[in-house]
Amino acid sequence: MSNTLSRIATQAAYGASQLPRMAWYMGHGIAMRRLSRLMLGQGYQSTRARAHTDKPTPDRRRQLADMARLLQADLANVEAGIYPFPIDRDGSPFDLLNRSRLFFTDLPEVHRRRENGVTSDVLTNDLRARRPRYYLQNFHFQSGGWMTDESALRYDTQVEVFFSGTANAMRRQALPALHEAFAGRDVGRLRLLDVGCGTGRFLGFVKQAWPRLRVIGLDMSDAYIREARAHLRRQPRSSLVVAGAEAIPVPDESLDAVTSIFMFHELPPKIRRGAFAEFGRVLKPGGRLVIVDSLQIGDNPAYEGSLELFPQNFHEPYFSTYIAEDFRQMARDHGLAHQRDVMAFVSKVMVFDKPS
Repeated sequence: MSNTLSRIATQAAYGASQLPRMAWYMGHGIAMRRLSRLMLGQGYQSTRARAHTDKPTPDRRRQLADMARLLQADLANVEAGIYPFPIDRDGSPFDLLNRSRLFFTDLPEVHRRRENGVTSDVLTNDLRARRPRYYLQNFHFQSGGWMTDESALRYDTQVEVFFSGTANAMRRQALPALHEAFAGRDVGRLRLLDVGCGTGRFLGFVKQAWPRLRVIGLDMSDAYIREARAHLRRQPRSSLVVAGAEAIPVPDESLDAVTSIFMFHELPPKIRRGAFAEFGRVLKPGGRLVIVDSLQIGDNPAYEGSLELFPQNFHEPYFSTYIAEDFRQMARDHGLAHQRDVMAFVSKVMVFDKPS
């Protein structure tokens, strides 16, 4: 009886935490689309072709059903003890309102760039000397690209709005593969690297599950590393470094796990291969690689059209090559063995091991 009551209480608490969160970000999405239509209706000049696909796209009912399945999987992982009840750490009501203000304030500039094909506002002589060209773009048409503190403050809101409040739940679907890899081991002796850590949201969930695990976050943005540092400030055994996936500054075979969340679709094909070469180098024999990113062609026929529309509506110059990329072959080329793929709403969890 107590187990039943405990389960009911967990389910109720999960719903009370996740459903209002989804409603908050869905509301932002509705407002964003209305503002976009309003600007176009006011005679805003546009030079871009309208987005188009002949492939199927899911209707709202299908999307909501798939989001519900994602949340059911997230809750099932909690009930199974794979990871603890999730704390999203969205901040205080003041923080939420401030991030909402930053999000809506930037929308006119996002709209201007999208309608006029402006994609490299951040390309300056100073940054060109310090970052690779592929990185110096206005991904998603957002102001500052990845290079400003304001961009780092807006990012989590932008991603959650795009995914209707399910981005964190999709990130957490990487944790079962880590739970499996860490089972029966002294976690305090293990090391994990998160590549393209951004604002540190995924590392926050990792530390909730394994407080004693030593983690390293790597990202090429000083601004996003500063935001990650603030997010992880109460987490011991956490370090952050500014570097790229194609040149990871750690010794050979020094890591037990490597993760990468929502990064690979923003890398050119050559850099993807460079990143996999580095993963193969830094993982110990028996180590695990877990990647979470977008669905690819063939993963879910209902979303094939969405995969075509996404790079048309958002500045994602490498997405069309990502959705056709053969990650299994790439892994084999660099000494890694594919274990499985798990679909989670519009994301895919890819699991690889380095043979012992």
